[in-house]
Amino acid sequence: MTVDDRPDSLATFKAFAMAEGVLLIVLGVLALIFPVVASFWTTGVIAVLFLVGGIVGWISNLARSARMARWVIFSRLVVSTLSLVAGAWMLSNFRNPEEAAAQVATLALAIGIVFLAEGLVAFFTGLAHSKNAGSGWAIANGVITFILGLLILTMKFWGLLWVLGVLVGISFLFSGIDLIGFSSSLHDDNQPPAAA
Repeated sequence: MTVDDRPDSLATFKAFAMAEGVLLIVLGVLALIFPVVASFWTTGVIAVLFLVGGIVGWISNLARSARMARWVIFSRLVVSTLSLVAGAWMLSNFRNPEEAAAQVATLALAIGIVFLAEGLVAFFTGLAHSKNAGSGWAIANGVITFILGLLILTMKFWGLLWVLGVLVGISFLFSGIDLIGFSSSLHDDNQPPAAA
């Protein structure tokens, strides 16, 4: 008998999915109430990810160096070093509130640029497939994403500090609602639960 065949497996899966959904909703609401704090936390997490990615990149590339060309190893070590330096620099600047605020604003600007590009791609993809059902959603998504990108890029410095927190809050909120909806739709039909 596997874990998924046990009678309590579906109930346990549903409970964990429901708990994760509630946690994400709570975190999303907190991020929307305190968007600047959420923006700083998001930037801090990204800094840690850069740092860890740089360390793992160095270890991985050195471990595989005998099997790859030297120029490949060199270029990958350069990227890993840049990631490591960026992460360390971002974390060290969190002691200085003005530098940390500048990092949050820079990250928000980068997201604005990504939204502009993503909005254009979604819009033109929707237009290219306008004869297909649902293409209107792609076009609408492109327009909205492009407008969000423009709004972010035209904001003043202090406005940028809350953008990341709001985006994270909205993402967490909808992810939590999605998880709760998914977990409550599961029924015990002796089938293992599907992945979310």
